[in-house]
Amino acid sequence: MQGLTCVLGVRELPVFVTLHTGFWQFSPMRTRRPAAEQLHADELFRSRLENQIDVRHPLVQLSHRLPWSALEQALSPRLPATTGAGGRPALPLRLIAGLLYLKHAYDLSDEAVCERWLENPYWQFFTGEVVFQTCLPCDPSSLTRWRQRLGEAGMEELLAHTINTAHAMKAVDARELSRVIVDTTVQEKAIAHPTDSRLLEVARKKLVLLAKRHGIVLRQTYVRQGPGLSRKAGRYAHARQFKRMRKVLRRQRTILGRVLRDLQRKLAQLEPSVRERIGVWLERAQRLLTQRPKDKQKLYALHAPEVECISKGKASSPYEFGVKVGIAVSARKGLIVGARSFPGNPYDGDTLAEQLEQARGLLQDVDVIPQVAIVDLGYRGRDVEGVQILHRGKAKTLTRRQWRWIKRRQAVEPVIGHLKQDCRLNRCHLNGAQGDALHVLGCAAGYNLRWLLRWIAFLRAWLQVVRARSSTPSSTMWPANMALEV
Repeated sequence: MQGLTCVLGVRELPVFVTLHTGFWQFSPMRTRRPAAEQLHADELFRSRLENQIDVRHPLVQLSHRLPWSALEQALSPRLPATTGAGGRPALPLRLIAGLLYLKHAYDLSDEAVCERWLENPYWQFFTGEVVFQTCLPCDPSSLTRWRQRLGEAGMEELLAHTINTAHAMKAVDARELSRVIVDTTVQEKAIAHPTDSRLLEVARKKLVLLAKRHGIVLRQTYVRQGPGLSRKAGRYAHARQFKRMRKVLRRQRTILGRVLRDLQRKLAQLEPSVRERIGVWLERAQRLLTQRPKDKQKLYALHAPEVECISKGKASSPYEFGVKVGIAVSARKGLIVGARSFPGNPYDGDTLAEQLEQARGLLQDVDVIPQVAIVDLGYRGRDVEGVQILHRGKAKTLTRRQWRWIKRRQAVEPVIGHLKQDCRLNRCHLNGAQGDALHVLGCAAGYNLRWLLRWIAFLRAWLQVVRARSSTPSSTMWPANMALEV
């Protein structure tokens, strides 16, 4: 019987399945492919991507404008070559940078951006492909490792080159970039809403799982009683029976303390490396056991101790759990020129100097230094050397021109809204404080990519209108008293 080859659409790892007589044979789909200039002989006669797509598409036009070679030169020192001769070759830097741009520009996960790349010829052309590819660009987990290798400085390079592209395309000029609007918001972490009953139960389950994984026999695991107590606490809180709820919470703390002390007594029989790994979780469980509602620096998620409770005065969400981030945009056109995280929930005014320092570093390629910073009243009482700070608290000393710039301060609010709704800033799934810093920079780079695509589409539409106006008599299409607004 002749072999039958078919493709199974598996989300995580697509595979080719070959059917022979009597057995199935699985072979993983090839995810590595040669660079664009090193095509196989059988691909030389395939139609090139530029002959299959509309070269006037904004993404195609932007791929010609982005300084890919300069980006590769900037990122290469941060990606040292491996000393060993073996191993697979690294993926092209343009491919990784393009996938990170597209991920945040189109609000996709690592898995989804690889799947969309596989079926979108415009995305493949944007990342430097010459012919249409029929296999995944990389494993989705590779993007996680590339982000870690790039670090915060590498992600800042991705953001800086979008600013350089906007300046090179004359979408913004140097004078516009010298005036910035600065504001802060909260980047929420991907955690469940923290409640005492749930956190105590999660900690108990984690300690029991660690003991089972390392062969430690506990006196009692409370595997039946623990989940029931967690459900009871939720029901009592919903019924506003707080005395009964607090009694259940005391019982949960007692159970967690017993499991914690039992595990601590039996750590001596483990290896030092294992004790060190378990000690991290024991410390978090002890911190959760002893914290009280009025304490500072509380633990809100067992797997994410860096999460902070931040209140920004919103009626819909009085408390947000994540990290404070600062955003700096150009005052006139809303291009992001700075984005970074500020762990520890500092006062907004204390973040201004660091935010402007980052903006100064991102704008150094276009030879611009921020001279005016427009802020809200949350930044009162802080000044930065060499930068004029404008806010309503200085009303008696402001000129009429400065008042006009202060009225532009609200322009940063829709930028933050689009960052959260369109570029994934509303929820961070990356691990740790470093993940928070990398995520906000990726969101800012994705927003600037959308900004550039929108500007290219607008410019193309404007040129079409101008061409139609020049080829059509004004008496038939354009009234004499009607001016063309750009």
